[in-house]
Amino acid sequence: MSLESRELEELKTKIGRDPTPTELQIVAAEWSEHCSYKSSKKHLKMLPMDGPLVINEKGYDSGVLDVGDGYVVTAHIESHNHPSAVEPYGGAATGVGGVIRDILSAGTRPIALLDGLRFGNIENDQHAKWLFKNAVTGIADYGNCLGIPTVGGEVEFDECYKNYAMVDVAAIGFGKKDNLIKNHAKKGDLVVLLGGATGRDGIGGSQFASDSLETEDRSAVQIPDPFIEKLIIEAILEARNEQLIHAMKDLGGGGLSCAVSETADALDIGIEMDVDKVHTRESDMHSDEIMISESQERMLIVTDSEKLIKLQKICEKFRIECSVIGHVTFDNKMHVKKGETSIANISTDIVANATLLDLPSRKPVYLENLEIAKSFPQLSDYSETLMKLLGSPNIASKIWVYGQYDHEVGIRTVTKPGHDASVLRLDNGKSLSIKIDGNPKQCYINPREGAIGCFEEACRNVVCTGAKPIGMLDHLQFGNPNDPEIFWTFLESLKGLTDFAKDFEIPCVGGKVSLYNETSDGPIKPTPVIGVIGLIEKKPLRIQKINSGDSLILIGETRDELGGSEYSEYIHKFVGGKCPAVDFTESKKNMDSVLEIIENELIKSAHDCSKGGLAIAISELCMTNQIGCNISLEKIPGEKLDSDKILFSESHSRYLITFEKENIQNLEEVLKKHNVSYSVIGEFAGDSIQFSNDSKPIIDLSVDKAQKTWFNSLREMVLRA
Repeated sequence: MSLESRELEELKTKIGRDPTPTELQIVAAEWSEHCSYKSSKKHLKMLPMDGPLVINEKGYDSGVLDVGDGYVVTAHIESHNHPSAVEPYGGAATGVGGVIRDILSAGTRPIALLDGLRFGNIENDQHAKWLFKNAVTGIADYGNCLGIPTVGGEVEFDECYKNYAMVDVAAIGFGKKDNLIKNHAKKGDLVVLLGGATGRDGIGGSQFASDSLETEDRSAVQIPDPFIEKLIIEAILEARNEQLIHAMKDLGGGGLSCAVSETADALDIGIEMDVDKVHTRESDMHSDEIMISESQERMLIVTDSEKLIKLQKICEKFRIECSVIGHVTFDNKMHVKKGETSIANISTDIVANATLLDLPSRKPVYLENLEIAKSFPQLSDYSETLMKLLGSPNIASKIWVYGQYDHEVGIRTVTKPGHDASVLRLDNGKSLSIKIDGNPKQCYINPREGAIGCFEEACRNVVCTGAKPIGMLDHLQFGNPNDPEIFWTFLESLKGLTDFAKDFEIPCVGGKVSLYNETSDGPIKPTPVIGVIGLIEKKPLRIQKINSGDSLILIGETRDELGGSEYSEYIHKFVGGKCPAVDFTESKKNMDSVLEIIENELIKSAHDCSKGGLAIAISELCMTNQIGCNISLEKIPGEKLDSDKILFSESHSRYLITFEKENIQNLEEVLKKHNVSYSVIGEFAGDSIQFSNDSKPIIDLSVDKAQKTWFNSLREMVLRA
């Protein structure tokens, strides 16, 4: 838990003396990568963060979007990778708790959770199974106890996460614009610590998360208590309604050290506090332990002496402890005392603003020949290949996961997990669509195009519900930033996301950078995870059951882009080839056309085409509707390709639209108006998934057989000893 020698010398120069032991601990926590973003912060500024719907206030821990009629939506994304790799149940659960408090700190009620989970090879790695099962249970137990629905997410398995766990949690909040906390403070205001007692769990967690995971330091993992969190949510919202809160911050990474210094720095004030006033779980805690403990379920509140009386009554009502630990000063110092003894007195500007680094970057050697295409042997019958893919870990149904989550509590959920994106009902008659997506396989082959592809896929998913993307969250997860090759992949991903966000005018409203994600075998693949928030002004697409005789249109072109595909890597064990790339003009046209046909109520369903390619996306439609199909590959828009490329390429910007035949004329009018590439590629009938090429059958698979494999595979893998 210490500073690098360079940083220690810099601190001494800035304060003009040797730091006290407590100051060293405070600064080490705040200057850690996890809290300071010192390697990435200067580059993150390239992302567009403003827009007509974005509300920026100082000190917010979550993004805020104006959704009209006096309402706002808040959003944030966090990770708990290192803790979940050591203790998956507690690590994943506290990841949920932390991101919920980020939403709460703006003064909004948390209404939904999404999680992105990544582990090693689930088919033959017992440790990966243990991590996976316990992380899912931790998320389910915490969210279910709080009564906040987990409405979506993603699950992926890859050898690069061997003995490791990637746990991303996104949260959405909702509230009235007038109820947002306008962070401010005046001299003499009181600083209150509210919630769970401070203990020895999570000590040094931010430094633990800012280095490669080499030891299983369980003391750095926080202990979750969802029941206290539930009480805190209700108490905070009541205090907000009573206008008792001047400013508020969640205690996350770095504990009191970061919460106090960052609050003071954001509000341009000083704070004097006394560690003896902090309510603790253990009586013999050292001052430094109190300052850097990351015990969960705690909030820092600035209020005044008059409002404090009402705040204390609310805490008493909900049986929550609260302690007045300090007061506001105007010397811009973070002054920590133990009784009458001063143990730290340092400028908040110094504590809260680590010197930003400008790390070197270099294109990785491994990329030199990676995008050289490879042809695979052509088969006359791809039925077996399709079955293998349907039962593969990354494509098989994730119902075993989301079936453990309560996704309907709170009565807002309109579209449940298992569809392209989740839809939540808002109080102003509008709806919100949300999705998170990542694709480390493609990001490994081409970090820039891979990251853009994750962003566009999340956009496609919300568009399939009838929503226009209004904001994005990014979570950028990479290995050790001091390796120039790894830092290059980070920068390339960031540049790609920036280009797409600017071109599509989708502001970045929040995010997280998680570095030092390494295993004993080396760094993880570049793993940006992108969340997209979409707004539906009128009504979401009402997904209808597909019947015999209904037709299928494919919008968008299929290209020779098998690089990073499940077909290439899972079936042929080949890493490389041409990574799918997004054509911005085509992407925009296709999105606009899908939104218009949904608004005109011309279709039964819209489904994006992504992981596994066309064959998987169409099979999913058949399996979820228990109906067969007849598809002609020669009708697929795009250049003429081999059958395997048409079936399994993961080209972007493609949508599968199901409709009743009588709507074809109106549908085509919209598609022609937008000048998109499209074709009617087949229809639904019978009980077999059938694909033909030039009238020759190349896939013929029973829907029941396919569904059984797709539905049961993941559960069987997890439970198999």
